[in-house]
Amino acid sequence: MAKTLSSLLKHIPAADILESRGDIDARISAPVAESSQDIQPGGLFVARLGSSSDGHRYIPDAIAAGAAAIIGERDCRDLPVPYVRVKNARAALGPLAAAYHDFPSRKMVVIGVTGTDGKTTTCHFLHSILKQCGDSKPGFISTISADFGAEAAATGLHVTTPGAPQVQAYLARMAEAGLSHCILEMTSHGLAQSRLASVDIDVAILTNVMHEHLDYHGSWQDYRAAKAIMFQMLATSWRKQNSPKLSIINADDPSAAYFAAIPADRSRQYGIEKTTDYQATALQHHKNKTVFRCQGQSFSLRLPGEFNIANALAALAAARELGYPWHAIRAGLAAVEHIPGRMERIDEGQAFGAIVDFAHTPNALERALQAGRRMLLPGKRLIAVFGSAGLRDVEKRRLMAETAAKLADVTILTAEDPRTESLDDILEMMAAGCRGQGGIEGETFLRVPDRGEALLQACQLASAGDLVMACGKGHEQSMCFGTVEHPWDDRAALRSALRGMPLTTLPTASGNSRAPR
Repeated sequence: MAKTLSSLLKHIPAADILESRGDIDARISAPVAESSQDIQPGGLFVARLGSSSDGHRYIPDAIAAGAAAIIGERDCRDLPVPYVRVKNARAALGPLAAAYHDFPSRKMVVIGVTGTDGKTTTCHFLHSILKQCGDSKPGFISTISADFGAEAAATGLHVTTPGAPQVQAYLARMAEAGLSHCILEMTSHGLAQSRLASVDIDVAILTNVMHEHLDYHGSWQDYRAAKAIMFQMLATSWRKQNSPKLSIINADDPSAAYFAAIPADRSRQYGIEKTTDYQATALQHHKNKTVFRCQGQSFSLRLPGEFNIANALAALAAARELGYPWHAIRAGLAAVEHIPGRMERIDEGQAFGAIVDFAHTPNALERALQAGRRMLLPGKRLIAVFGSAGLRDVEKRRLMAETAAKLADVTILTAEDPRTESLDDILEMMAAGCRGQGGIEGETFLRVPDRGEALLQACQLASAGDLVMACGKGHEQSMCFGTVEHPWDDRAALRSALRGMPLTTLPTASGNSRAPR
């Protein structure tokens, strides 16, 4: 797949190329990389300015690893390989990576999914639907994993959209495997940081836009604008034969009109509360299934919660607009038994329910706890265990604690990626939120800094018929204390707690805990 440097540079606007030194026709025989650790001999290294590091510092390492040429923003002289200075290395990264792989997203139908909550579940629902038809070979890239048809790969320790080189490499693997569709989860960070540049999408799906990531985006309006980038990509994406540009929008979201105003060949909306193109009616919540109707058709889900009906509607609407038959949609939705870390039941033979969910935003926590309450018989208790991340949106700490104080019978506040912040300070902010809703420490809520111990105490408090919900970590495989990622899996931790032992892979946490009387 060798290219020349000059052939790759053709896909960057000429005005963005400030100068070049060395052989502009140098042979690029390995993929584009933004980390010197990922450079292969013959590769192209893109040195970009990051929020916490400067890629130009690693140019010598990249050259030592065999980089055939360098792209950067600084005035770098006397390099032993060709160097091209551009206005914005981050913006150049996606087009360069896509060009190296011959623009793989142009060889399949690409469906983008964005939103605060529900992205991963919607991706899995839609993937399951597309698999029901023999002429479809779908893959996906989500925050949990990437599916290439015959194989899969994890996409990281923490939720994120992979970097542009990795996204394009994944798409290239899918194209090489002959996949017909790619369902691609698009986060606001990934969109704002151009990690998804040069992905040619055909369908844009919005789940919702709620309070999240304001620490990065600065304001809710800027956060929403980052989500809108995906819809704006419809107008600039490569047009593929028989693939109209579609937008699928949650009519119940307050921003529905904002996204619907972005041009598309065809725009459709779905929802539960509002009368719209794809509306769910006759909702029924049973112990082991959720039932609803849409456009005269009946559907059954194994996943609980009204929010999963909304996620199913998003997938249903997209599939229907792509021309898939009702029987495939019905079978696809019913086939999704569980999604890692999303309302995932943990069973060790205990007399009470135990669930792990990724709910890490105020809206997601509210909807998860509401779903949990519907599972309980009268007189039984809901016990919620969760935390709030350090160096992230501070306001949601109070909001999530207030939500739990209103919906859970017992709330246990604990660690969740405190990073370099004081865990005790985070827990105090959350405790203030509980107190603001009438919570009484030691009775309706408590602080247990060690998450393994917190889950153990939750299980010890639970009686027959109660429900313990561990929220916030879901599928993630690590937790950050300081700057170190420590092994952690909420599902393994809850299983261990159900067996009577706390999981002890985290640093010893400080702070006091008092059990409810």
